Amino acid sequence: MTGIIIAAAIVGGIGIIIGLFLGISGEKFKVEVDEKEAAIRSELSGGNCGGCGYAGCDAFAAAVAQGKADPGSCVASNKETIAKIAAIMGVEAKESARMSAYVKCKGDCDTAVNNYIYSGVKDCQMASLVQNGAKSCNYGCLGFGNCAAACPFDAISIINGVAVVNKDACKACGKCVAACPKNLIELRPYSNAANVMCSSKEKGKAVMDACKTGCIGCMLCEKQCEFGAITMVDNLPVIDYTKCTGCGKCAEKCPKKIIYLS
Repeated sequence: MTGIIIAAAIVGGIGIIIGLFLGISGEKFKVEVDEKEAAIRSELSGGNCGGCGYAGCDAFAAAVAQGKADPGSCVASNKETIAKIAAIMGVEAKESARMSAYVKCKGDCDTAVNNYIYSGVKDCQMASLVQNGAKSCNYGCLGFGNCAAACPFDAISIINGVAVVNKDACKACGKCVAACPKNLIELRPYSNAANVMCSSKEKGKAVMDACKTGCIGCMLCEKQCEFGAITMVDNLPVIDYTKCTGCGKCAEKCPKKIIYLS
């Protein structure tokens, strides 16, 4: 009986010593929590899309709390959330123009000509290494959905062999832009604006031989624009969104109907 009591006392004593050690260590080495950082993080979606320029929501919250990032930099947050974050920091929320992605290609399975049947790995990066893909147009969408897989907001679908962006779901984080090996995706204003749905730099006949809906470089859109928002570069119209008013005259005049307003 005495042995049991002694053993229990020893175990109890060791437990007390360990408990005291852990308590002292925890107090000495504890990490101070920034209340503002924690409050900001609680308002974020947790999508970790990186559209703010930081590694994720935790890094963004820390940067805002330290005054290194603007509260409105989170592309996944709506106006109400941004206002709450700004209030936590005691500053006024800054309005920033909403952006969305769009795909510069309209060459789907019905309009684009294929040189061969691709049966390799269903991956845009891999397919682009095989003669730039199966399509005769070396600039066309490969349609295997690397952009859709990269999108954390499910804003991209592959429809009839071409990536299509749901601009209402898009947060303009830019992950799809980085994922496309053909550089077919760009960010543009969310508001009504002209989109050129072609990326081919070839001239008219070569374009038409490869795709029924390619830009033929006729320059009618450029001539029609009253605001100087369109410039032809490498046989393609380039939109200056600081000048585009969304009037739609370029879209109406385009004979191939590859300019859309959305």
